[in-house]
Amino acid sequence: MGRRLLFLCHRIPFPPDKGDKIRAWHMLEHLAKSWEVELGCLVDDPADLDHAATLRATCAAVEAHTTGNRAQAAGRALLRARPGLPLTLGWFHAPRLRDWVARGLAAGRYDAVFAYSSAMAPYVMGARTPGAPPRRVLDLVDVDSEKWLAYAAGARGPMRQVWAREARTLLAFERRAVAAFDRSILVSRQERQRFVELAPEAAPRLDWVDNGVDLARFDATRRHPNPYAGGPPALVFTGTMDYRPNIEAVSWFAREVMPALQTQRVAPVFHIVGANPTEAVRALARLPGVYVSGSVADTRPYIAHATAAVAPLRIARGIQNKVLEAMALGVPVIASPEAFEGVRALPGRDLLVAEGVAETVHAVMAVVGGAHPGLGAAGRAAVARGHDWAVTLRRLDPLLGPGTAARMDAGLAEATA
Repeated sequence: MGRRLLFLCHRIPFPPDKGDKIRAWHMLEHLAKSWEVELGCLVDDPADLDHAATLRATCAAVEAHTTGNRAQAAGRALLRARPGLPLTLGWFHAPRLRDWVARGLAAGRYDAVFAYSSAMAPYVMGARTPGAPPRRVLDLVDVDSEKWLAYAAGARGPMRQVWAREARTLLAFERRAVAAFDRSILVSRQERQRFVELAPEAAPRLDWVDNGVDLARFDATRRHPNPYAGGPPALVFTGTMDYRPNIEAVSWFAREVMPALQTQRVAPVFHIVGANPTEAVRALARLPGVYVSGSVADTRPYIAHATAAVAPLRIARGIQNKVLEAMALGVPVIASPEAFEGVRALPGRDLLVAEGVAETVHAVMAVVGGAHPGLGAAGRAAVARGHDWAVTLRRLDPLLGPGTAARMDAGLAEATA
């Protein structure tokens, strides 16, 4: 039997159709080439269980447990609330998965453990193992506590205190989790640096693995049917549309930017493409020039035939897959500074970065007017250089393999120089 790895994930990593699942799937697929992987995961959408066969073809074992709907998860989080602990831990608590993990660790079945997201760290922390414990790596992905801090800054009334408490307690837990694991990684060098600023003691145990993009799937030369059927220049935003940062981004763009764009001689239209649009998002379709598609079978045609992809996120952590995917398809991207962070690209050459209404309108109309004819091709070249999964995931291998410590110490010396 080869080396066996326990891979824990807070959401079933297939299909890779949204941010956290995209990163998890590519990491899992990569590690399965050199490890016998046992996957333990949670499932928040029972329909995803239809894809379990794909995971079983990749993994030596799959243990998947449903978490129920949002109301059930929220109730579980409140029931398990304890002083000083974030509600996140209760939200992702599954007793049967916990017991399965504990049995495997107690039996000494694993040579290494990879926990994807801080929510999965408790399944490993404090677990009993015979002899020396397996090497343990935690992917924080991003500094999630900072997201809750941003939520608190924009909230009013009791929710301001709820989000502030979650930010405070989750950061404290993230620090404990990093101390309990052999190594921890984040999604970009910038995100690692932010965590070091918040938790200086963690610096020697931290590294990063950049997000990538599937260049074969998001191929700029592949033809797709045009979903827009002609008409005005199309601007597109893609993402899961019940996720607060996405809701806030499209609401701002539709209500603040689109009125200014509608006064232009060549007025573009705005397409919001993504699953689970909330009532607030659906209501945006009543505004002039705004369209809400809801879930689509494939987002690529909507991106490929757009004049530009916009990513006006105000709250963003890590590297945005929507930005990488549009760039890979050779489509001009206009991103907020928050959405640009971590992307290995040069603003003005590979994409446009705009902040505020006036800058965003100017950037959109520049693209619509043909002022940046090489932007799409330059964007594709940039992500091919800096965000090919085949390249970014090379940083993952030494974390779990023999001789990891020496190689990682050398890498960290370079990263902190």
